[in-house]
Amino acid sequence: MADDTSGSVRDQARPADPQARAHADPAPVGLAGLALTTLLLSIVNTGLIEETGALVPVLGLAVFYGGLAQFVAGLFEFRRGNTFGATLFMSYGAFWLSYGWIVPHLLGSGAVAQNTLGLYLLGWAIFSAYMAVAAVRTSVVMLGVLVLLTLTFVLLAVGQYVGGVSPHVTVRLGGWFGVAAALLAWYASAAAVINATHRRTLLPTGPR
Repeated sequence: MADDTSGSVRDQARPADPQARAHADPAPVGLAGLALTTLLLSIVNTGLIEETGALVPVLGLAVFYGGLAQFVAGLFEFRRGNTFGATLFMSYGAFWLSYGWIVPHLLGSGAVAQNTLGLYLLGWAIFSAYMAVAAVRTSVVMLGVLVLLTLTFVLLAVGQYVGGVSPHVTVRLGGWFGVAAALLAWYASAAAVINATHRRTLLPTGPR
């Protein structure tokens, strides 16, 4: 029988296939970035916090956590071949990055752009709505997050169209829906991390 030692040595020397390597799940980071930034802004929208500089921490989170970290999570979802995750996190990451750029410019110029902002928010409501349709095949928790986000964007858009100088009641209502969406997104993030760490389901997210 021929000695196949040289063949096994060649196999061991061959670099590992990068496609075969295990990749960590980027979704918990994306969901956590979405949750914390949405929570902070939504609390401001509810009127529970009315400090003059309340938007400063929101904008910081919008750029670095809700925006940059979430966008990177989407890139890793793209690398893993997850179309839903890549579209979700890259898009919402871009939302927060754009929000972090738009708001300071509006506040700095003193310009009024209620109708344009309403259209901006309505566009994100449409995006959230069709992502909710896709989420039917993911989990109950993810579906709940996207349904709540859709309602949040719709209410905030309406508030921009009909609101005056002070926030309209629909903006405050949208803030409460945003708080609910943020808490549910945090639960989804925690479930992904805790279940993966313990290698069993401790926090259920619903059937897939």
